Amino acid sequence: MHRDTSCGPARHGGPALVALCAALALAGCVSSAGIAPQAQTMSAAAVGVAPTAAATPLSDAWWRAFEEPQLDALVAAALVANPNLALARSRIERASAAADAARANEGPRVDGALDVARQRYTENGLVPPPIAGSVGNTGLLQLSGSWELDFFGKNAAALASALGSQRAAEAEVQAARVLLAANVARIYFQLGRLFEQRAVAERALAQREEILALIRQRVEAGLDTNVELRQGEASVPETQQQIEALDEQIALTRHALAALTAQPSDALDTLHPRLRTVRAVPLPEAIPADLLGRRADLEAARQRVEAATQDVAYSKTLLYPSINLVAFAGLSSLGVNRLINAGSEQYGAGAAIRLPIFDAGRLRANVRGKTADLDAAVDSYNAALIDAVRDAADQIASLQSIARQRARQADAQGRSEQAYDLALQRFRAGLGTYLTVLSAEINVLNQRRLGADLKARELDSQVALARALGGGYDARAQAEPQDHTKSAVAAR
Repeated sequence: MHRDTSCGPARHGGPALVALCAALALAGCVSSAGIAPQAQTMSAAAVGVAPTAAATPLSDAWWRAFEEPQLDALVAAALVANPNLALARSRIERASAAADAARANEGPRVDGALDVARQRYTENGLVPPPIAGSVGNTGLLQLSGSWELDFFGKNAAALASALGSQRAAEAEVQAARVLLAANVARIYFQLGRLFEQRAVAERALAQREEILALIRQRVEAGLDTNVELRQGEASVPETQQQIEALDEQIALTRHALAALTAQPSDALDTLHPRLRTVRAVPLPEAIPADLLGRRADLEAARQRVEAATQDVAYSKTLLYPSINLVAFAGLSSLGVNRLINAGSEQYGAGAAIRLPIFDAGRLRANVRGKTADLDAAVDSYNAALIDAVRDAADQIASLQSIARQRARQADAQGRSEQAYDLALQRFRAGLGTYLTVLSAEINVLNQRRLGADLKARELDSQVALARALGGGYDARAQAEPQDHTKSAVAAR
């Protein structure tokens, strides 16, 4: 970090400015020496992102790849009406206004004034008799202007900081958009999983009612006892209770989805996703090399580092002289009736130079605080980077594992279905017991539930990976053409 021990660069001013700065420095110019940021941004290689070929970027409407029209409509509704996304957009307006205010400081300022007053003039002041001791009117009609010459980059640093904050707010809106779409998709598929589980439970209820009827026939024929009958009767309400519990979860999930899409709680009472019709989306098997440029939250963190870097630069310019050109022209008179008469005009111009010499450490403390803010911004970026890479790696590992689990589960379910059919046939023929049928049925139900869960987990992980890979965000496409500010992250 540069050690600032002088009043600033001399190349911007002439000999007079150089001499003035030297004289003021000898008087005791405040310094930022010894204050430097400690944190360093992490590289992609440091977190395990190898420089491999980049994968094909996702579409910014990635959820359409599932080919679910109901999901498309829900995401579209959420992106239009969700209050959290609207709140994020309002932050852009606030940051844009701050940038406009910082940009305005780079130009001159002109003010107009009209003052009319009636007063008594002191007899012991500068005003001579006969006006002294009298009561009279005064008038002032004047234009005044000022322009701060930004020799040391104070206004430029303030503008760069404001632009960094604005770009961070814009990236945060995109991050909120990606997160909102992902949450809608995940809840949609969670609702589909519940319906799959309910279908399993309904099938189980039909099977248990069929078995109960068979048990009653066997009891009447003297082949079974009331023990088997009571066991068969208990299994029916147990399954009905499971269906009722699933209906409750379905209602709550519909309500959550309605809230995300800013609709009434009963607006989605007829929504019934079917996971079996959802098209699986092919996704990369490794973390793409350009992951860091695809995530809006990482871009926002980078821009926060940029803004904090410029804040440090701005705080250091407060240690340098401030140079202002001022001018005024107007009319002034004793007696309002003479305000526009000849001789009432007044005008002037000048320059003002200010330099802090001793302030009990206030400016150094400000530099230290802004430097600490920069370290915090860098640490936040590094933490976001580590989380992003871990998130993508986790989802890729989960998808690979789920694919293997589904293959094994399909084999296990096929075998358990065959075992159940054989047990039921033996029971009907009087060669087996109800406990054998019940045990085989439990295995079948467990496999069916597991199959529904794995299908839902696969879709959920695909959504999570799409979000982890940026959800179609492209920082370069989002950048404004007129923005040429160098990235602080790249410079560090």
